[in-house]
Amino acid sequence: MTTQVTIIGGGLAGTEAAWQIASRGIPVRLFEMRPTRGTEAHLTDRLAELVCSNSMGSTLPDRALGILKNEMLAMGSMVIQTAFEHALPAGSALAVSRDDFAQAITETIYGHPNIEVMRAEITAIPAGPTIVATGPLTSPDLTAQIQALTGQSYLYFYDAMAPIVTAESIDMSIAFRQSRYDRESDLGGDEGDYINCPLNKEEYEAFVHALLDAPKIELKAPDKELERYFEGCMPVEVLAGRGIQSLAFGPMRPIGLTDPRTGRRPYAVVQLRQDNIAATLYNMVGFQTNLRWGAQADVLRLIPGLQEAEFVRLGQMHRNTFINSPTLLNPTLQFRTRPDLFFAGQITGTEGYVGSTMGGLVAGINVGRLLTNQPLLELPPTSMMGALLHYITHAEPQNFQPMKANMGLLPDLRQRVRGKQQRYAAYAERAQTDHTAYLERMKFEPTVSAIKSPA
Repeated sequence: MTTQVTIIGGGLAGTEAAWQIASRGIPVRLFEMRPTRGTEAHLTDRLAELVCSNSMGSTLPDRALGILKNEMLAMGSMVIQTAFEHALPAGSALAVSRDDFAQAITETIYGHPNIEVMRAEITAIPAGPTIVATGPLTSPDLTAQIQALTGQSYLYFYDAMAPIVTAESIDMSIAFRQSRYDRESDLGGDEGDYINCPLNKEEYEAFVHALLDAPKIELKAPDKELERYFEGCMPVEVLAGRGIQSLAFGPMRPIGLTDPRTGRRPYAVVQLRQDNIAATLYNMVGFQTNLRWGAQADVLRLIPGLQEAEFVRLGQMHRNTFINSPTLLNPTLQFRTRPDLFFAGQITGTEGYVGSTMGGLVAGINVGRLLTNQPLLELPPTSMMGALLHYITHAEPQNFQPMKANMGLLPDLRQRVRGKQQRYAAYAERAQTDHTAYLERMKFEPTVSAIKSPA
């Protein structure tokens, strides 16, 4: 008798995984708790319902999401192919008719002879091959089970995320590297571990006033309890509201630092800490915020050294459930202490519709390969899929936060390419070459015909 796979969650990741496994002749039971038990975000009982925007981001072949989509199409992603079949006019972005898209996915899953859809809540992780793809709104009972499995300190319920910028967009003629009191770098070498953006008194006060005047995102009813959860990591705008000097004695304190341009301690400083192994991304230390995104970028660019900053993630606060993947998962998305248990989607820390779907694609393919005694796929980090999986499984665990696909995740090119457009094109070409070569080497064949996204 063929082993049956259990998948928990009927969102983008869960439906992609179910299709990949079932199309390899392996029976699947897909559990979706809606409509028996609803969530604060979903409005229908359809599978793969898009709960926020209807956009899946860029289709340009030299942009992160364009690269990611093309890699997924080459591997036979049912979800991305369906999205293109229900695309709406949106320039170089993939926007979909959300109702038609979800209905098509639902019909595809229900119509597959190897998939049994169970409209019931799962409250315990079952034995046997399983994929947990329950997303950021995992039910309380299952959350408790995941917490028991992972350990309390490795499961998070609320995000207070600080912005992340690309290293190359920081103006190092203003910013400088130094650790407080010139402590030696943890990474070796003479330079400090932090990049520091110094402010004088006038710059600091102008920044604080702009911060206080900027529009904030109003928390929805289910997230109101966030307001009492974040005393330990207070949003900068809330802290600034406690007094003009609050930030200068908090996350912007300049103690132990010397601005090499003046030879003196700055009035205030914003510190940035390396966020990935390739040192292409830096996060703003202590700068979790709930400012609206457009205004947030404008305010943060008032900081000297960040006037041309390219943000790959802006700060936000929202309710979320995600595991500390760097401590728990392999790049194959297997749970480290139980090889037949996989996690996929936003619960692993992959942000966005396409990133979430990608996890389901990889987990589904790898479960199929596990059950047919084939080596599991561990995609090269020079591909966008591999780079995102490498990030969520190799990031510094203490500061791990969800991440979307972005060019800053890719390792540096062997030779420096001048010009952003030319550099991105080179990244895209390398990603395609390495991704294709790896799949050929692993003798991988997609279960559905790959299609090309629009140029």
